[in-house]
Amino acid sequence: MSNVARGLADLGSDGSGILRRSFAVPAEQLIDGAVQLLGRGYRLALVSAVDGPHEIRVVYLFTSGPPDRRVELVVSTNREHPQVPSLAALSFPAGRFEREIHDLFGVVPVGHPRLRRLVLHQHWPTDWFPMRRDAGPAPEMLDDAGSYPFVEVRGRGVYEIPVGPVHAGLIEPGHFRFSVMGETILKMKARLWFVHKGVERLFEGQTADGALELAERISGDTAVGHSLAFCLALEEADDLEVPARASELRQMLLELERLYNHVSDIGALCNDVGFGLAQARALTLRERLLRLNRRVTGHRLLRGGVKPSGARLLALPGALELAEIGAQFHELVDLAQGQSTVMDRFTGTAVLHGDDAKEMGVLGVAARASGSELDARVAHPFGPLFAGFTPARATEGDVLARFRVRIQEVDTSLALLADLVSRDGVLESYGPRSESPKAGSGSGIVEGWRGAIVHRIEIDESGTLTRVKIVDPSFFNWPALAVSLADTIVPDFPLANKSFNLSYAGNDL
Repeated sequence: MSNVARGLADLGSDGSGILRRSFAVPAEQLIDGAVQLLGRGYRLALVSAVDGPHEIRVVYLFTSGPPDRRVELVVSTNREHPQVPSLAALSFPAGRFEREIHDLFGVVPVGHPRLRRLVLHQHWPTDWFPMRRDAGPAPEMLDDAGSYPFVEVRGRGVYEIPVGPVHAGLIEPGHFRFSVMGETILKMKARLWFVHKGVERLFEGQTADGALELAERISGDTAVGHSLAFCLALEEADDLEVPARASELRQMLLELERLYNHVSDIGALCNDVGFGLAQARALTLRERLLRLNRRVTGHRLLRGGVKPSGARLLALPGALELAEIGAQFHELVDLAQGQSTVMDRFTGTAVLHGDDAKEMGVLGVAARASGSELDARVAHPFGPLFAGFTPARATEGDVLARFRVRIQEVDTSLALLADLVSRDGVLESYGPRSESPKAGSGSGIVEGWRGAIVHRIEIDESGTLTRVKIVDPSFFNWPALAVSLADTIVPDFPLANKSFNLSYAGNDL
């Protein structure tokens, strides 16, 4: 038995304790290690390539819980000809992570079944890897680049509908290619990364305080989720203690963020089937929540509340106000559920089956509407949850299931907030900050309103960030939208898309 196999065998299966381990793995043992972890219920949460002076390290972060368990397998490969064994045959997300690191770092996943571009579009030269330290300035784009090799569906009566990447309104760019017969969608493929911003590179060289503002802006509607995942990773890397009161304040902010986004989505779903009255009610409630956010943190999107090793609020929501918000929310829900046309359009539309969701590693609302129980608030807790907390869940996997999971999550968030605001405590709480930072790495996992957010960071002895890897749940969930659209009619695409409501910004880092 190899040292890695022995180490993995010693992880324990008694279900107790918090475990974080990192193993340096020879390339030839990577697949065996991944098989062991996946077989024991771990999921591949993140793959990060780290470019060093003499080698490129590829870090595979596997997670499970409860209890909170995180295991890293680290493979080192030569910078001149970097390659690792492909895990694509074991894990659908692994195949996409491998395509990403091939595009950005030039690391070849040997044995990948279909190694085509994911992040870089066709007009970028094939030998330029922008995340490599020796990449240099961006080269000239290719004038004669071929188009993306979409899978073409052939057959009598089949035609294509291209949508985007430029859309009406304020949404970011994404291209959708529909293969259609009549009005029925046979296949849809999304092409993203039109606005890849190099966010991970922007973190490098920054201190924690400077990087926090960037973390808050990764995806504007998830300021708390991303800033909190970043701070948790920092605190693990620098071994910082977070007071219990700070964790309570952070939990409040996370649930306030979940509230206003779910309320907005519930109204938007009704609007997509022509029930504008519910949308008007939802927008009114959303505005009330945004004003509450501003009173709590000074910012309508809750920026500024989460801090390294702590949290800072200006005010707390009142118990009476939360009760009024709950009553207003249920008036909206009753209005929507009382309309047969709304329920009929939601029922059976864009079904994501549980087996598909599990195989694709889907997260958050989309996963729990298809039978999953995965919720990082339970699997990777950082703060208090009331006794008996149970993640919202449905099994049908259609738009209606995703609608109802959101309703359950709003009720749960209101209950969590009511519990948290009833506790006495200060509005500002911090743990001690290290005066002499140590080099290290850490990961932060947070159940954002779309699903589990993961940040992994590396810092040097001066406390400067040398590598930050970010995984928004949208990275996992965009392929699931395409799968759910099989046998859905074209006019229901906006409804199906909104029922997932994925982030372009969180994906196109």
